Amino acid sequence: MEFYTQKGYQLRNQQPITGAMEDYLEMICRQAKNEGYVRINFLAGLLNVRPSSASKMVYHLRDLELVEFEKYGLIRPTEEGTRLGSYLLYRHDVLHRFFRLLNGAPEELEQVEQVEHFVSEETVRNLERLAEWMERTGYEAPVRKGE
Repeated sequence: MEFYTQKGYQLRNQQPITGAMEDYLEMICRQAKNEGYVRINFLAGLLNVRPSSASKMVYHLRDLELVEFEKYGLIRPTEEGTRLGSYLLYRHDVLHRFFRLLNGAPEELEQVEQVEHFVSEETVRNLERLAEWMERTGYEAPVRKGE
């Protein structure tokens, strides 16, 4: 068994998209589901970053052909961006549901945001099955968050 740093695992697995890029694409796709597009200032506000930072990241996503974007224009996910973004939204929802059930808490957003980039698709699918089982059996967290 070989151990690596988090950066080492990313390099070893040659992930073309970083966790930060995933956060942006996830939010772009979330907004595109509602509005069909998003603008830089609105995206920056949603992610609590400066518009210049959001713009820089959107250009990276455009270079990866995950979004369509012209300066001062609308941001829309491409077909590939929509495919990946749909998975990112699914992963987020599964983890949020699982952590809420596990911890007996109504909200687990911060924890989800911190771990979602490090969980494999296989693990996400298995956590979804586990969450379904927890719901079917009436699982209650032994210690509820805040108690």
